[in-house]
Amino acid sequence: MNIVDVDLGARSYSIFVGSGLLADPDFLRQRVESNQVMIVSNETIAPLYLSLLENAFGDRKLAIAILRDGEEFKTFASLDAIITNLLEQRFDRSCTLIALGGGVVGDVTGFAAASYQRGVNFVQIPTTLLAQVDSSVGGKTAVNHSLGKNMIGAFHQPTSVVADISTLKSLPDRELRAGIAEIIKYGIIRDYEFFVWLEEHIESLLRLDEEPIAFAIERSCRDKADVVAKDELESGMRALLNFGHTFGHAIENVLGYGQWLHGEAVACGMCMAAELSNLMGMISDDDLERINALIARAGLPLKPPSDIDPNLLMDAMQVDKKNRDGRIRLVLMQAIGTCFVTQDYPNDSFELVLRGVEDNSNVRS
Repeated sequence: MNIVDVDLGARSYSIFVGSGLLADPDFLRQRVESNQVMIVSNETIAPLYLSLLENAFGDRKLAIAILRDGEEFKTFASLDAIITNLLEQRFDRSCTLIALGGGVVGDVTGFAAASYQRGVNFVQIPTTLLAQVDSSVGGKTAVNHSLGKNMIGAFHQPTSVVADISTLKSLPDRELRAGIAEIIKYGIIRDYEFFVWLEEHIESLLRLDEEPIAFAIERSCRDKADVVAKDELESGMRALLNFGHTFGHAIENVLGYGQWLHGEAVACGMCMAAELSNLMGMISDDDLERINALIARAGLPLKPPSDIDPNLLMDAMQVDKKNRDGRIRLVLMQAIGTCFVTQDYPNDSFELVLRGVEDNSNVRS
């Protein structure tokens, strides 16, 4: 087991990365001090792993909340179901919520923990690769709105994150590839050596070879933990973690949440951001090709669907948390491993990227 610390003073916590962690009830009990425990999962993950947590916490007052599976259920209705369950069980401010699932479960459970009685503890147990390397770390919690993704939420740090790589064996191939998109992101935005390593090992990640996948998860978590420790509330450099996300969130919104996985949309968004950076003369043709080639090798989309309306993408991008004074702010590249946030880019190049869509067959139904 490897441990990555997130240094946030009184809100510091550890990320535990290893195999078979959910099968160790003593280890799980050590992560939770509360006598009142609610486990939140979804209808796909609960049949696989819920019994392991019930075994660990069965001697405490235990409640279970099962959400429907999918990005389209990252809603106020799901949040309300958790809060209602907590109230019906008469849980007090000493309780702990455990998020057992992917990014949707983690985000909604975290928001519930941030909101219930003005804040209670929660533990992240991410079971998807994307959640293990991204959404479970850093304390961002939210639900979606029909007009924008993650627009209603709060910063609320977990007390610990348990990333059991054994759970990745149950992931569908498409979910695995979506998670690799977020891993590639860290190499692009701040870790050139890691990007080179990914070029050499991408196929071993797709095979879920244990040593490479454990290394990639730990390295991604260390990269994110370092950024979060320096800018917890995204007042500056943490916005770099949104590379590709402004384009990607717009794609998700226009297609309808759940049509593309979050990682698929982010992969496409990273290609679009890299293309704009290239058009502005900031990265070379060779660097653009390296990025596109790595994302393609991961089986991820490089372009939005050909029938998507660029004007709708533009409208959706207007609703983004980074925007200032009505201007869309983007994370762009100076080189592989170096990015920055800006609202200063040529409109004609930006529109060219939005309108340069073509049919893409990489996304599987």
